[in-house]
Amino acid sequence: MIDVKVDGRLKSQRFRQEREADWKRLERLMEKVEKGSMASLSEEEILAAPVLYRSALSSLSVARATSLDRGMIDYLEMLCARSYFFVYGSRETLRGQLGAFFAGGWPAAVRGLWRETLVSVGLMVIGALVGAWLFGQDAEWYYAFMPKEMTGGRDPAATTEMLRSTLDGSKSGSGLSMFATFLFTHNAQVALLAFALGFALCVPTAMLVIYNGVILGVFFSLFVSRGLGVEAGGWLAIHGVTELFAVCLAGAAGLKIGWSVAFPGEQSRVDAAAAAGRHAATVMGGVVVMLFFAGLLEGFGRQLITFTPARYGVAAVTALIWGLYFYGPRRRARA
Repeated sequence: MIDVKVDGRLKSQRFRQEREADWKRLERLMEKVEKGSMASLSEEEILAAPVLYRSALSSLSVARATSLDRGMIDYLEMLCARSYFFVYGSRETLRGQLGAFFAGGWPAAVRGLWRETLVSVGLMVIGALVGAWLFGQDAEWYYAFMPKEMTGGRDPAATTEMLRSTLDGSKSGSGLSMFATFLFTHNAQVALLAFALGFALCVPTAMLVIYNGVILGVFFSLFVSRGLGVEAGGWLAIHGVTELFAVCLAGAAGLKIGWSVAFPGEQSRVDAAAAAGRHAATVMGGVVVMLFFAGLLEGFGRQLITFTPARYGVAAVTALIWGLYFYGPRRRARA
């Protein structure tokens, strides 16, 4: 029994002596990286690190298989774990990751949802048409979709002059700002819910997008009925191009998840939902940015720009920017 133990120790010592120099070198490299950064390594050290890591991993495998010294196995496990994150982990800075996201990751994810985006846009248009039709049948439908306390008097009971004054800046904008804030908050909530509820086979997502369109339809129809359609369109469009497009993208993300759950194909439903969720989450990361940008346009641009043609001009520029960013020919060629 004693001879067996002695023989095991001798094997461990011999094994360590033959390979310890490489282990120590790898350990020094990891200490150098952990104290500094990748820039602290020379080109030779960067090239040597993966080779030393694989050698240490091989030593660990042999040590486990032959039941060598427990302390040596623990040491090698720790060394390999530290080295793994250097060899295979992401070495990009936060700035680099954000740059990659905006330069390629987000636009590519949006392009990958072009079918779902068309469906989402179509659902919102249908909702808007339904809202307009309902309002045309009976103006009381306005109150069914627009909470009276949030409209600040912008409802069918208001006079035409009062409605005009809220659009051209001739009336105090405090009430209008409250309503604009309500619209923005509502759209942001719809966007997040449309994404979050996508797993329920697309149904809640589709209904939320349609409902958002109905609200848009009844609100716009009120102003059209007073001959203020052009002015109301400019008031909405200056930030609505970005905000409503963000809602449609969120709806598309939710539809992507729901469709994958309903029709997973050759994958299991869990795997299909997970893959769709990663894709949709990338889109939603950008949707949050779009909603933030829309909030800036709503908070500053719409209050400072009261000339209707200028409002349409800003809306056209933002639509062109988003269109080229997501679907422009250079973006496709780069992908």
